[in-house]
Amino acid sequence: MTLSPARVPTTGVRRLTRTLYGYAFLDDFVLLYPVYALLFADTGLSLWQISSLFALWSITGVVLEVPSGAWADAVSRRRLLWIGPLLTAAGFALWVAVPSYGAFAVGFLLWGAGGALGSGALEALVYDELDHLGAVGRYARVMGRARAARLAGTVASLGLAGPVFAEGGYAAVGAASVLACVLTALTATRFPEHRARPETADDSWATTLRTGLAEVRGDRAVRGALLLVPAVAAVWGALDEYTPLLVRDIGVAEATVPYLIMLIWAGATVGSLLAGPAERLGAAGLAALLAGAALALAVGAASRSLAGIALVSLAFAGFQLAEVLADVRLQHRIDDSRRATLTSVASLGTELATVATFGVYAQLGAHLAHGTVFTVLAVPYLVTALALVRARAARARP
Repeated sequence: MTLSPARVPTTGVRRLTRTLYGYAFLDDFVLLYPVYALLFADTGLSLWQISSLFALWSITGVVLEVPSGAWADAVSRRRLLWIGPLLTAAGFALWVAVPSYGAFAVGFLLWGAGGALGSGALEALVYDELDHLGAVGRYARVMGRARAARLAGTVASLGLAGPVFAEGGYAAVGAASVLACVLTALTATRFPEHRARPETADDSWATTLRTGLAEVRGDRAVRGALLLVPAVAAVWGALDEYTPLLVRDIGVAEATVPYLIMLIWAGATVGSLLAGPAERLGAAGLAALLAGAALALAVGAASRSLAGIALVSLAFAGFQLAEVLADVRLQHRIDDSRRATLTSVASLGTELATVATFGVYAQLGAHLAHGTVFTVLAVPYLVTALALVRARAARARP
């Protein structure tokens, strides 16, 4: 039986989104997340050695981010999306099979490489497939739900890690994490991919990278959209790591901290789900969103109260929504043939800005309370909101 033209796009969109949501959930459903630092310590590693592993992980991502994006534009993006989780699975298996500093270092190299292969390739594949189906207008809603699925995967892994660890120790959570990565890879093989891939030697990944960067230099709209992504994503992404310290400072019991962290991430999940309706926000609307979230963050963190944590949750909802919308603005402005490349460039900017935020937090945190540091780091969002308003005013002038 032949499907009618009206039903073909619906069927295609349904297949794409189901695959995407399953992939996003499984990709963050890693039971090792809450305990791998404990694994390192229990193996006998010093704090310096553990910190050096985290640095190695970050450096791997930074070095491979842009080349992997260019590669995704030169070859099959779907292929990279299933290779990446298998590399991560190999790293996790190495950790629990032969726990040692060398094994942990190789594991982080594999994990960093696996993450870099998927960064940029996923957004590019989803956008181009929706465009192919005539449904590119759904991109914001689809990616917002995908981020919500990731958050759900993270929360589920946090909830299951404790019982699984109590039952089988590091071997059990490691095996579960490897299985999740393998399932992620299998899910990735179900992604449709209709993009015509380059077949000539002139379309190598290096050429793709050069032309992509030339597009950034030559097009102000692309450059502005690309810079907006790290401006929105980096600071709150770094602050996420310090939310347990912020929560503990309000004086709650240690056992209560995880529940308040879940409240904060519930806000981020809601922000993801609002991406579809909020896609119509222009520059002024996005500026207002950022300014409102920044004020909620500043007031909530400074209040050092349960109500303040609720405001921080509201702020994270705004930042998560703004991050999705910033990605949408970028995808709408870049060329299909360089989509993964420039998305990876934006991700690289986010990584570098996040590392810089960690440094600023460490400097401020040595002298100020966590609530005060959170308040100070709300200021960059007010600056970004002002920059959006000024850019909009400049475009409006004849």
